[in-house]
Amino acid sequence: MGAFHSVPDDHQYRILSEKTGFSLEQTEILHNRFKQLSHNSDVLRRDDLNTIPDLACNPIRSQIVEAFFDRRNFQKDGNGPVQEIGFEEFLIVMSYFRPPSVHMTEEQREELRRAKLRFLFNMHDTDNDGTITLEEYRHVVEELLSRSGSLGKETAKGIADAAMLEVASMSMGRMGPDEFYAGITFEHFLKILKGIEIETRMHIRFLNMDTTLLCK
Repeated sequence: MGAFHSVPDDHQYRILSEKTGFSLEQTEILHNRFKQLSHNSDVLRRDDLNTIPDLACNPIRSQIVEAFFDRRNFQKDGNGPVQEIGFEEFLIVMSYFRPPSVHMTEEQREELRRAKLRFLFNMHDTDNDGTITLEEYRHVVEELLSRSGSLGKETAKGIADAAMLEVASMSMGRMGPDEFYAGITFEHFLKILKGIEIETRMHIRFLNMDTTLLCK
């Protein structure tokens, strides 16, 4: 886990600020929130996030929580889940929700966009096999639709199937009725979302903080 414990000093804040793009003030604010969530501990566990009221009714609550404990999102080598995270890992995951700075170059914006899309891809690639399968995609869509109360489970499943097949046709071309579609890779994922602005839309409020405000 991260090497920063208790209260980081200015030098440690500066290191984290340069790594994540948050200002020193924002890093300190997020550290205070981390300590609140962890009950003043140096590590954060799933139960600490699962008890947040704003997350209770979120249909993809489990994916959001798991994203904080997924090694793929820590900007380090390795994959698979961890049981607890330190402040450094918490801050890195939070940085995926940070809007682009007005001072960013086009190259930096493209790099940020790719990082955000990789983060989204990882959230849906729940078995970490490098593809988003029909089952993984269906699970998210079913949750979103069936919880609305206006659609039954079978109807929600049918909509999820149709949506995934449309994605498959965009990625792989026209498919026959008996062809098997294994899922989309990250490169296909990038193509599907090309031209769709997501940089300022990825933000969260379940930490009692609006990450749209956390930009320089």
